[in-house]
Amino acid sequence: MLRYVYADQLHQFPRLAQGMFRDRAVQFSARLGWEVSVDDDGNERDQYDDLNPLYILWERPDGTHGGSLRLLPTTGDTMLNDHFGHLTDGVTIQSPFIWECTRFCLAPGAEAHVSSALMLGVLELGLNAHLDHIVGVFDARMIRVYARVGWGPTVLGTEGEGRNAISAGLWPCDEGFRARLLSKAGISAEVSDHWYNRSFGTVAEQIGAVA
Repeated sequence: MLRYVYADQLHQFPRLAQGMFRDRAVQFSARLGWEVSVDDDGNERDQYDDLNPLYILWERPDGTHGGSLRLLPTTGDTMLNDHFGHLTDGVTIQSPFIWECTRFCLAPGAEAHVSSALMLGVLELGLNAHLDHIVGVFDARMIRVYARVGWGPTVLGTEGEGRNAISAGLWPCDEGFRARLLSKAGISAEVSDHWYNRSFGTVAEQIGAVA
């Protein structure tokens, strides 16, 4: 199932959170060889995890981590603006209607539908929060993932070639992609709505809370 969890709520899901940070270390440090920070407990974290990001996590039936990603509004610090501005020719991507997605991680042995489910979660967040786009930096291996899922970005800029290429891209938060992602993930619209509303409440509940 999908869970939408802010960083300050991760303590409610200790097994899921621990699995996410450890699987990030396995994917980004051990397997891909990125220069990331891994602590003595084998967890990969960075400064953006301290900004109370929203995590979208796939929880397996046994409660363990199957995959995850991280989202932050571009009105604050983002990885793209702080470290990869050259991919946009120095143009700062900053808008309340654009959020950044980073740390797309799959647990070892993750089922094929998990990538689609995570991307579905991103789109659900975008549609419900009335965002225009999601922005992110991705490497060449992810192009096949996006093609398989059926929701690919508009590329803003690329450096490097072949397997070493790194790009910045924009994903449109368009309702037209929802049915495709639901199908690829094998999830019904009703179940996806339930997972989202379980975390954020229905529109009526949100309005009542504000009132």
